Amino acid sequence: MTDIVVQQPAGTPQQLFMLHHGVGATPEGLVPFGRRLAQEFPEALVVSLQGPQASDLGQGYQWFSVVGITEENRPERVAAAMPAFVKAVQDWQARAGVSPEATALVGFSQGAIMALESTQQDVFLAGRVLALSGRFAQLPKAPHAHTTLHFVHGKADKVMHYGYTVTAAEHLVSLGSDVTADVIPFVGHEVNQDVVDTAVERLLGHLPKRHWEAVHQAAEQDDTAED
Repeated sequence: MTDIVVQQPAGTPQQLFMLHHGVGATPEGLVPFGRRLAQEFPEALVVSLQGPQASDLGQGYQWFSVVGITEENRPERVAAAMPAFVKAVQDWQARAGVSPEATALVGFSQGAIMALESTQQDVFLAGRVLALSGRFAQLPKAPHAHTTLHFVHGKADKVMHYGYTVTAAEHLVSLGSDVTADVIPFVGHEVNQDVVDTAVERLLGHLPKRHWEAVHQAAEQDDTAED
């Protein structure tokens, strides 16, 4: 099994959605969510990617090993996996002819860790990152200024506590980052209908902070010109 193209638009893609599964899973697991994205964004190329390694759990794939993982060694494992992650994103962008600004990285669990940590790289990869039941390997110094981060997390998640999302969101707000965070009651470590609906609502309804600032700056310039 390799990457799965969920939607290939008839014309040139205007957007690129890249979905990244959790440890021990396969690209097929996020195809239903990909189909919903395809429905909402008909001009987008939607791809569900396969992790580069066979999972240590005995089934599926992974982005990095979780055997013996700790808070201390997680960042270095993510860092070791990041070059291949970045290359995969850039390869699909080149293939689709889509810019980073028009790219959204969607990750669930371990896939969300990779997507979030990619915002700590010098290279600008995506205009949006959507983290489902995810976390940073370590709290960020500052995500890329042109990246909006959306967190969606189940409050009943017993695999990755929703507190990681709350802490990250508060930290990101303190840094002046563009972020939304939704914690959904009674939802576990899963991508169910409530998670999908919330994620799509954020993607469709949230105007990135950088766009608001551009409008505000343009209005100030107009006022100055009139004076």
